[in-house]
Amino acid sequence: MVLVFLAEGFEETEAVTPIDILRRGGAEVKTCSLTPDSREVTGAHGLKLTADLLPGELPETEDCILLPGGMPGTLHLRESDLVRRRILAGRERGIWLTAICAAPTVLSACGVLQGERATCYPGMEGELDCAAYTPERVVVSGRVITGCGPGAAAEFGLTVLAALQGADAADRVRRSMCYPSEVRS
Repeated sequence: MVLVFLAEGFEETEAVTPIDILRRGGAEVKTCSLTPDSREVTGAHGLKLTADLLPGELPETEDCILLPGGMPGTLHLRESDLVRRRILAGRERGIWLTAICAAPTVLSACGVLQGERATCYPGMEGELDCAAYTPERVVVSGRVITGCGPGAAAEFGLTVLAALQGADAADRVRRSMCYPSEVRS
């Protein structure tokens, strides 16, 4: 199961596009609001999503954590003890940790980018504590996948799908969506 944390002010494209791609590819995806008493989460541009779960309803484990970026969503993710605990527990279990745009800084703040290559939104690379920053659109390094921003949301989602369900599943979804480029696996 892919767990997507939604914080007030998330970047809509970076949440909705990967969620859609992953679900098309057969991955189970659950979204979780960071607000304890409300499933409704408002994105940076006013789009409201209804999360599947509240913080108290989380399953014990997941196979992947996905963090959409956006501001102030990324700041809320970074401030969340729940997000930090889940990332560190996931790292211990060797699950996929994925983040796009400003959200790789959350992974960095948790210490999981040390020794890894990573990308992020241009101008935020100074906040990454990683082995090597690269300006690529999507970077796979170990069990970490990072994306550079909203324009890379589809490629990011397809790359996460390839990691979870295999390159064939990602290629099938890519073709069905008329997405033009090949997917990393």
